[in-house]
Amino acid sequence: MTNDEILFDAEERMEKAVSVFRDELRGLRTGRATPALVDNIRVEYYGSPTPLKQLAQISTPDAQQILIRPFDQGSLKDIEKAIRSSDLGMSPNNDGKMIRLVVPPMSGEQRQKMVARIKKSAEEARVAIRNIRRDANKHFDQAEKNKEMTEDERDKGKDEVQSLTKKFEDRVGELADKKTKEVLEQ
Repeated sequence: MTNDEILFDAEERMEKAVSVFRDELRGLRTGRATPALVDNIRVEYYGSPTPLKQLAQISTPDAQQILIRPFDQGSLKDIEKAIRSSDLGMSPNNDGKMIRLVVPPMSGEQRQKMVARIKKSAEEARVAIRNIRRDANKHFDQAEKNKEMTEDERDKGKDEVQSLTKKFEDRVGELADKKTKEVLEQ
């Protein structure tokens, strides 16, 4: 692999790690209603687990409520069942046409647990990024060993990988700080 190929692969994989972390944060409860809270819910629909957003229109009329309007009224019970069995901690109110989810305000203890969960997820994302750095460094060492590049090129490549790692770790930190602030504000 050439220097550019190794760097491109590492950057692409680090970007994916940050993206996974961002998606994980989107689904966390902050005491404010957002359609992203129900994004990862899968509904058993005609025998296959289907994402809720493919079965219904999801909206937030106010900061404490999520409205779910199924495209097919027959799937209402299945959607309600999926929400009840999820780890959301909210009970759906079914009026026969749509489902309302009331997002309860979070207690101080719940907020601290959520902050701890954000920190844990952020650290997992950082570990994933560091593992990608380790793999890229191995590629540089192997390329130098196979006489595909010089020692100087290898060292320069490793420095570039380190700066990529720093950039993506900082991005994870920013996302985590922003979400923590959102959770802690009332």
